[in-house]
Amino acid sequence: MDLAYLRAHPAHLPTFRTHQRLRETPVAGGDICAAARLTLDDGHSVFAKSWPEGADRPAPEGFFAAEAAGLRWLREADAIGVPEVIVELPDLLALDWVEPGEPTPQAADRFGRELAALHRAGAPAFGAPWAGFIGALAQDNTLDDGPWSTWFARRRLVPYLRLSVDGGALTSSDAALVERVIAGIDEFGGDEPAARVHGDLWPGNVLWGTDERAWLVDPAAHGGHRETDLAQLALFGGVAHLDRVLAAYRESWPLADGWRDRVPLHQLHLLLVHTALFGAGYRDAVVQLARAALGGVERATVDR
Repeated sequence: MDLAYLRAHPAHLPTFRTHQRLRETPVAGGDICAAARLTLDDGHSVFAKSWPEGADRPAPEGFFAAEAAGLRWLREADAIGVPEVIVELPDLLALDWVEPGEPTPQAADRFGRELAALHRAGAPAFGAPWAGFIGALAQDNTLDDGPWSTWFARRRLVPYLRLSVDGGALTSSDAALVERVIAGIDEFGGDEPAARVHGDLWPGNVLWGTDERAWLVDPAAHGGHRETDLAQLALFGGVAHLDRVLAAYRESWPLADGWRDRVPLHQLHLLLVHTALFGAGYRDAVVQLARAALGGVERATVDR
């Protein structure tokens, strides 16, 4: 099987894997799927991700289709590195391989400029025309004209707060703190038209290539707020050369006043997803972000 054959017959990939007709090398990383590098007969490689064998439940319906749709939509902007979707099947996704490199300062500068260009490509509304996922959880992509603050509260904060409470990861007092953030979300400011966002842009979803470029992987793509992508880049230790990324971004497209105070608000979405998915180990981070967000809105109110 070479790349031309694979493009013409994508449904044959699982059979070739089952009968060990491809060289397969496991790839580390990822909490949800199994990943591997597949080397084809012509020397070309693809990145394959699939639902783990022996998992306690099958892949949710539309799980890989949502990721493929998001990758194609981000790639359509022709603004930033996004791997091409080679194979999309109900339980398997294969992408063009990106050779990993080092996160140089020059690549960080380019990343900031290209991320701004991606966001500028825009979206017709908040949400997306396909059913969404973030991790293994459903993400409500119902198209919505906004404003952003109302949409973000309803579609990105409330659902994962409820899941986190129902699963025992957050207490009622924790929930009350987050609900204060939600109730006052109109006070944060920063409303903007929908940008074309990755949606799950924590540092692990930025792949630095040997081509001195940052590539975006594992999106939960939709029309959202560009500050959300930028805020997520600072989570879990932060992406390499974050200051340079942000500086290059802001030079290309300045951010609205008060954006630093809104960082905890934008990060709260992904941390609530973590308490919903992984439990109380992320509780303290949610509480800290909610308190920081409330402090930010108080500062913004005083400034106004």
